[in-house]
Amino acid sequence: MNFNIYDEREKSIITRLRSAGCVFAEDETRLLLSEARTPAALAAMVDRRAAGFPLEHIIGWADFCDIRIAVEPGVFIPRRRTEFLVHKAAAFAKPGDIIVDLCCGTGAVGAALASTLGWIELYATDIDPASVRCARRNITFDGGHVYEGDLYEPLPIKLRSRVNILIANAPYVPTELIGLLPQEARVHEALVALDGGADGLAVHRRVAIEALHWLAPGGYLLVETSKRQALQTVDLFAQYGLIPQVEYYDELDATVIIGTRPDLQPSTGNCNK
Repeated sequence: MNFNIYDEREKSIITRLRSAGCVFAEDETRLLLSEARTPAALAAMVDRRAAGFPLEHIIGWADFCDIRIAVEPGVFIPRRRTEFLVHKAAAFAKPGDIIVDLCCGTGAVGAALASTLGWIELYATDIDPASVRCARRNITFDGGHVYEGDLYEPLPIKLRSRVNILIANAPYVPTELIGLLPQEARVHEALVALDGGADGLAVHRRVAIEALHWLAPGGYLLVETSKRQALQTVDLFAQYGLIPQVEYYDELDATVIIGTRPDLQPSTGNCNK
C-alpha cells in the first residue's frame, strides 16, 4: 500500500513539473523526493521548482564531475560544459601544483581538480560573498584557500610567478544578450557571474593582462568561452604574451582557450639567471 501511495505522489509531482516546463521532470522528482525530510518540506520544494527556481538552489547542491557541490540561492550553478574546462586543466596539471581559480563561484572547478589530481596547492577568489561562502564549504576541507575580492587582488603576493595552472571560468555573456538567457539564470543567479561586458570579454581581458605576472614559466591560463568568441579571446591572449590554442568539445557545446606562458623569463638586460 505504501508503495502505491508513494507511486501516486511521484506521478503527481512529475505531472506538475511537466506542466511547469521542466524537461527532466522524472529525474527532478526523484531528487526532490530523496532530499525532502518531511511532506511539508517536499510540498514547499515542489512549489518553488514549479515557480521556476533552479533545482540546485532548492536541494542545496549540484552534480559536477561526479561530486556534490554545495550551492545556495543566488549563486552561479556550475554547468556541465565546464567539466571540459576541468578535463583540459587536469591534462596539464600534476599533484602538488599551485592552481589558482579566479571567478571561482562555488569552487566547483577547484574541487573537481583536487578530486582528480589528489593534493594540490589550491587558491580561489570571487567577488560575490555568497559564492565565497559556498567555495569555502566545497574546497577548504581539501586544504584550499578562498579569498573574497576582485580577480588577483586578494591573492597572496608570494604566488607571483609561481602559479602552474590559472583558471578563470569568468562571465562571458555580452551585456545586451543577458536578457536572452534562460529565466533560471537571469533571474536567480548573480548578474556579476553572467555579464561579460559589452563584448563579453571584459573580464577575460583583465585576467589576460595580469596573467604573466602570476604564471610560472611554462604555466597555463585556461578560460571557458563561447565558440563565437574564441578567435577574439585567442587574439587577446596573444596580445598579452601568452601562446594561445583553442579546444572544442561539441557534445557539451564547450570551448576552452589555453594560453601558455613561454618557458623563459622576460629578459632583464643581464646574464644573471
